[in-house]
Amino acid sequence: MRRLRILTSGESHGPGLSGILEGLPAGLRVSTPLVDRDLRRRQHGYGSGKRMQIERDRVRWTAGIRYGRTLGSPVGFAVDNLDWKNWTDRMSIEPIPADRRPKPITRARPGHIDLAGALKYDTDDVRDVLERASARSTTPRVVAGALARQLLATCGMRIWSFVDQLGPIRAFPDADDMLSAIPRGWLKRDLADPSPLRCPDPEAERAMLAEVDAAKEAGDSIGGSFVVVVEGTPIGLGSSSEWDTRLDGLLAGATMAIPGVKGVEIGLGFGSVERRGSTVHDVVNADAAGWARRTNRAGGIEGGISNGEPIIIRAAQKPVSTLRTPLPSLDLGTGEPGRAHIERSDVTVLPRAAIVGEAMVALVLADELLHSFGGDTMGDLRAAV
Repeated sequence: MRRLRILTSGESHGPGLSGILEGLPAGLRVSTPLVDRDLRRRQHGYGSGKRMQIERDRVRWTAGIRYGRTLGSPVGFAVDNLDWKNWTDRMSIEPIPADRRPKPITRARPGHIDLAGALKYDTDDVRDVLERASARSTTPRVVAGALARQLLATCGMRIWSFVDQLGPIRAFPDADDMLSAIPRGWLKRDLADPSPLRCPDPEAERAMLAEVDAAKEAGDSIGGSFVVVVEGTPIGLGSSSEWDTRLDGLLAGATMAIPGVKGVEIGLGFGSVERRGSTVHDVVNADAAGWARRTNRAGGIEGGISNGEPIIIRAAQKPVSTLRTPLPSLDLGTGEPGRAHIERSDVTVLPRAAIVGEAMVALVLADELLHSFGGDTMGDLRAAV
């Protein structure tokens, strides 16, 4: 990112997680309740493990905010891990004699960081690498994303998300335009009282819930996909000048950085490969105000630049790597075959991953907004937009 910089730290079962977000203009009104709301949304979802019953994530500001407004200096924050008290022996910061340490984890889980991370960082205990690679590390990203979302809202931009597929079950399978099929008022209800999987198609969600139950009963996990939508984006964010300034590339990279995401498409995406150009490209609607399009198959971005239409990003989330019925593995120390390590985990993370997706998209767009329009203060930014 070019104007904003974010640095996060913390392990899944350590004392807590923290972050620093640099580059926000001075004078941004910060709503702590809205930040905490996004943290609660990140914890919500059917198929989550028992960890989410323990944590009650709340942000604690440590720098960069005074009287409810940003100062223009780096914003520091922390989120405490309530479960830390149960892990002080396994995650001790102070040295512990080898004979008093818990047994190391030596059987890597296929699909997780375990094997590659242990070899890269030369450790004989997989916990050294799995703790940071945990999806728990997305918590400070959601805090930073919530701040970015509040910045974008001052310029009329809104970000929301939903789960559109779990396993083989798709929402609105017969709809040509999924967004138009979403029931009126669903987004408002989702913010106030989200459904178990945050799927706007009630019939599909019922089938999804049964699919999660079946995977849990089998000791397995299940993936799917989620969609992030951005409304109110001005024309001109991003650039085609260089490969690393294209808005679609920036958004795809940020979304791919969410743990477990294995694919990203914007707009029609992979669906465009089976069509001819005449049925893919979006024609300007001459009867509409401005430069509105008749369709939005480009997903709001053309040539690496936002075109004013809603930005639509779909991400594929693989099944969680930890299985209650574990896959075959090898012992890192002895090479002997056995079953992979079992770590407390989820059956699916789709509803929560979508919230992380919102945060990552918000950070990229806030950075591009500040790069395009500048402003050391919110007054400067509002005057420029």
